[in-house]
Amino acid sequence: MKIGPAAAVLALGLSLAACGVSENGGTAAAPETTGGKVGIDLPRADSDFWNSYNKYVPKMAAELGVDLMAPTNSQNDIGKLVANTQALTSQGAKAMVMAPQDTGAIAATLQQLENKKIPVVSVDTRPDKGKVYMVVRADNQAYGTKACEFLGEKLDGKGKVVQLMGALSSINGRDRAEAFRGCMKEKFPGIQVFEEPTEWEGTKAASMLQTRLEQHPDIKGVYMHAGGVHLAPTLQVLKAKGLLVPTDDPKHVFVVSNDGIPQEFEAIRKGEIDATVSQPADLYAKWALFYAKAAVDGKTFKPGPTDHDSTIIQLPNGLEDQLPAPLVTKENVDDAELWGNQVQ
Repeated sequence: MKIGPAAAVLALGLSLAACGVSENGGTAAAPETTGGKVGIDLPRADSDFWNSYNKYVPKMAAELGVDLMAPTNSQNDIGKLVANTQALTSQGAKAMVMAPQDTGAIAATLQQLENKKIPVVSVDTRPDKGKVYMVVRADNQAYGTKACEFLGEKLDGKGKVVQLMGALSSINGRDRAEAFRGCMKEKFPGIQVFEEPTEWEGTKAASMLQTRLEQHPDIKGVYMHAGGVHLAPTLQVLKAKGLLVPTDDPKHVFVVSNDGIPQEFEAIRKGEIDATVSQPADLYAKWALFYAKAAVDGKTFKPGPTDHDSTIIQLPNGLEDQLPAPLVTKENVDDAELWGNQVQ
């Protein structure tokens, strides 16, 4: 059975209708689970972003009627992800949802799952090789471009900035870094960029930022690839240096982040950082489980626009549903539609 993105959303709407309010004012029962079991590995528990995603998973599974197995957590360790995947498949998983942080090292496991005819949905990260049924992700190159344009305009095209990169073994780290670097070179050649590969680790980010500020006290901008792990240590360093000051203070360092967690929104309100790109943790969980269930049910999709404000694109090894990820500043930080402003 082949259905397009619009039909897929219609089918989802029908299933979600069963979760609405019943005639007597109570909450109707969740849709009946169908198909086979879905295994899911949560990538880490040391990031505020991923902890938010982890909380959305059981909620979305109940709403969609997904027969979800007890989640595992690979703790940012590819070896544990491989072991967890093997355990879930041996326990009867008919589809797998994962978020491999090392997007190159997962190829062999994806091949094994393909051999067993177990479809894979990859969340947030796009495996470099190996077949995937669907990648649920946002355009990470757009993250880097948005951060570049914001900082470039705030600095009037001149000065020095630090890019606190994620792990370059991850497509996300590479996409964000390359887009930021390319945009700065093309649009703001008067800005000098210092690049620091943090491996998604807050302690490394703090140490690298502190060293750069000691070497170049005139740095006026910071781009953090991941607020979930970079926010707190970055603010600590800026505070210790006496640089955590209002935007109208000449010492202010403009900071742009990625994730859209509540802590970033609060930092924007306080004037501690200036912007972030909101990765949709809620939609990542929702659509990952939707596609996993669709895979179990034998449905297929094709490239094109969807009815949930995204676009499915063709990859060499599968499809990717690119979900919207807006830039958040003081002008729209209180938008109730942003997941970071919603009580989980």
